[in-house]
Amino acid sequence: MVFPFVGGLGLASNRAADTVDQTSGDLAKGELPLVTTIQDMNGEPIAYLYDQYRVPLESAQISDTMKAAILAIEDKRFFEHHGVDWQGIARAAAKAGVDGGATQGASTLTQQYVKNYMAFVLGVDNEQEAWEKATEATIGRKMREARVALQLEQQMSKEEILTGYLNIVPLGNQTYGVGAAAKAYFNTTADKLTVPQAALLAAIANRPSSLNPGAAPEKALERRNLVIDKMRENNAFGTDQAEAEKKATEYKAAPLGVVDDLKILPKGCVGAGDGPIYGFFCSYLLDYLREAGITDKQLQRGGLTIKTTMDPKATKAAKTAAEQQVPKTTNGVSNVMSVVQPVDGKHKVRALVASRDFGNSAELGQVARPVPAEVLPFGPGSVNKIFTAATALEKHVTGIDKMIDVPATYASRVYPNGNTPWVVKNAGKYNDKMTLTQALATSPNTGFVILQEKAGLDSVVDMAYRLGMRETLQGVNRGGEPLKADKSNGPSQGDWTKQNNAGSYTLGPGATSVLELANVAATIVSGGKWCPPTPVEKVIDRYGKEIPLKEKPCEQAVDPELANSLAQAMSHDTSGSGTAADAAKDAGWTRPAIAKTGTTEEHKSVAFLAATPQYAGAAMTYADGNAPQVICANPMRLCPGSSQGVFGGQGAAPTWFNTMKVIHEGLPPAGLPPASPKYK
Repeated sequence: MVFPFVGGLGLASNRAADTVDQTSGDLAKGELPLVTTIQDMNGEPIAYLYDQYRVPLESAQISDTMKAAILAIEDKRFFEHHGVDWQGIARAAAKAGVDGGATQGASTLTQQYVKNYMAFVLGVDNEQEAWEKATEATIGRKMREARVALQLEQQMSKEEILTGYLNIVPLGNQTYGVGAAAKAYFNTTADKLTVPQAALLAAIANRPSSLNPGAAPEKALERRNLVIDKMRENNAFGTDQAEAEKKATEYKAAPLGVVDDLKILPKGCVGAGDGPIYGFFCSYLLDYLREAGITDKQLQRGGLTIKTTMDPKATKAAKTAAEQQVPKTTNGVSNVMSVVQPVDGKHKVRALVASRDFGNSAELGQVARPVPAEVLPFGPGSVNKIFTAATALEKHVTGIDKMIDVPATYASRVYPNGNTPWVVKNAGKYNDKMTLTQALATSPNTGFVILQEKAGLDSVVDMAYRLGMRETLQGVNRGGEPLKADKSNGPSQGDWTKQNNAGSYTLGPGATSVLELANVAATIVSGGKWCPPTPVEKVIDRYGKEIPLKEKPCEQAVDPELANSLAQAMSHDTSGSGTAADAAKDAGWTRPAIAKTGTTEEHKSVAFLAATPQYAGAAMTYADGNAPQVICANPMRLCPGSSQGVFGGQGAAPTWFNTMKVIHEGLPPAGLPPASPKYK
């Protein structure tokens, strides 16, 4: 008598059959939205991503008390029926015949499982819209729900359906399922829930907004006690009526017992394990994963385990060092650092930090962008002289031990200033001639402008790209703004530099990425092998299978002998008369390292790039306010109009040395490779 009635309503029509079959099949698989965990290099969680906070459980991990509570209030005949309350369906059909609606008719727990699945699993793009559709008061919805419930009862055991329901049901405050709710409301696990606790969760199931124990404690208490009474009626407290009544009275006298500070799993990069410190890395990681083919749906609902390259020791050391130079609340000045380790054939990002904390509070000076990794609208200054030196070596314009001209003033006719020569001056006093190695250590402007003329500006820009300044040169325009897909806000910074014959490129006035600077250093100490700076070791799906990523392959950017020779030429900046010598001495730094400082002409930004064979890094101090001004040191501050602006050896270099001193603890000193005779 039942099935003809169902068929008469069109429930088994071929048009709907495929969708129904698919839904019941998916439900049987039990693939629910799960929490994605981001781990540091040691496997410790640093952040979580989710649309729904859920702790999936097996049946044995849920207390019998919890099961008894939900059955008592929602479906006391659960183990007797076959998935559908036919009397309720008949009432709904009769009601529909009167007013076109289907507001009557209780749903079984199986039907509720189906309804929740349609809302919270299938409703990926618009959960509210999906919930409204899954609960719409129409006979058609009731019929679809009933059909799936019938099929589900043939594919799953009662215990599996009950467990599935208890894993999917919304319980308020971002929690879904009793595993998450037990932790959030009571700081316990689902297998240890007491009767009052289980009754409260059963009370608010599917009605978490109106029965929120925080916002509506009296209503929540009233319904919790109703659940306890239903449990007693269902013999959950035994068949001795007097004893059961006594227990029920005791349970109803208990307070709600919800913890004052709900134990909700931190969510996103702002809520990272040590958000103010780890958030920058987390933010960059998510951008990287999207580029590598991981979708937002996978990140927020896939239950992935993302094993990253982040080193908490390096990150905390860099954060401390950055704040030592520029306190986090310094008005208009920020200090950022990136650390990359060339190891195992990859360039692994170990730390991304800023003196500012990661967060959304502008009043506290926080920033919620991956500033140590993104292209900033500030220049690295003389750090760009590395690219001129590398190009001059490759084209055999000079060698690392050969003398180059270093006049006090140079008028360039290759890079004219309108109709007149472009006049370049040195910032200090130098000999008229010095070796390329001495020039990299002491940084005279004129010598590198002359070298750039001889090597060719286009080739110098191309060299910068090859060594690692990829997004900086081809991903943003001259102002550091990301290029639009149609390049309507272009050309790129690299193309603009070439098209406008901008000879100042070697002096580094344009936008730059501190992470890419760090990766340039990693490329040089890796024998000229460029690899994309990667923040991820691997991504594991919910089944333990690794998900392949679309990552760029490594490239041999320059001849290894050239890279090694350039490294030797850059090895004198931390000693003698090098621009970073004082910072190295103050930090007690004695290890061999390549290094280059940089200061922009107006002293609004300074940078430092350096590396040992074990670790590479870069730091930049810059004016990050709405109206960038000159920066002065001791203490670091804005000083508009001052002629005593900060230099790279004062702001950025100490950050690098104080960070790397900690990171290198316990590592044996490693020497730099020898220079090749053909580049001397």
